[in-house]
Amino acid sequence: MPIISVIMGVYNCDNNSELIESIKSILNQSFKDLELIICDDGSTDDTYERLLEISKIDSRIRIIGYKENKGLAYALNECIKVSRGKYIARQDSDDISLSDRLEKELRIIENKNVDIVGTCAVVFNKNGEWGHYNVPEHPEKKDFLWNNPFIHPTVLMKKSSLQKVNGYLNTKINRRCEDYDLFMRMYANGFRGVNIAEYLYKYKIDEGKKKKRPMKYRIDEMRVRYKGFKELNMLKISSLFFVVKPIVIGLIPQFIFRKIRGNNYKKRK
Repeated sequence: MPIISVIMGVYNCDNNSELIESIKSILNQSFKDLELIICDDGSTDDTYERLLEISKIDSRIRIIGYKENKGLAYALNECIKVSRGKYIARQDSDDISLSDRLEKELRIIENKNVDIVGTCAVVFNKNGEWGHYNVPEHPEKKDFLWNNPFIHPTVLMKKSSLQKVNGYLNTKINRRCEDYDLFMRMYANGFRGVNIAEYLYKYKIDEGKKKKRPMKYRIDEMRVRYKGFKELNMLKISSLFFVVKPIVIGLIPQFIFRKIRGNNYKKRK
């Protein structure tokens, strides 16, 4: 049985070269005892057929799928259901894991009393690297107030801990923040995590094209924050701003929003 199950959800993947590069970054990890489970989330193009063809390059690749698009949370839960590893790692289809990412994460999760291990990330687009995504080394409950203190596709998690909180919640309000919700529920149930203060992941964000999320998704995130903060016993008068933060940001003009985000990503430790 593999030690690590890497899970990935894909939907209408139109850039085959990016997908293959992402997959190879997992297959070329210094830690070899893994499986890569890719779930086709009801693609309407030929993504599933291409995945089956790609899977022929390595026996560690497993492809699953279904006909109807049900969202990332559902796809990841399907991957977890068929996973054989003791640990669950995430990977996105257009990102790159550095070759020693899983080895370093595994060393920490096996030797420290933690349930989640993430990393910092280099931010890139088609023109190359343009920024850095930093997260706290030892996330505490209070770190969830401002933002998610973990970069979702960088994490390695204990499957047993993940199963104790019933995995990802596949609900309407979670459709753009299933990871934020998951990590808050894990912390509310006594689980803890750390981030490696190294850039072991390349995270694709095209800031020039990125648009603010529609207000309906911001309202959903506000509801997720309210629920999560309440479960973490952090729902106080002083935290109400953080509950409505997604709405406030949604009212900021687009060009200012892009500038703020861009400047945040360019900061390096």
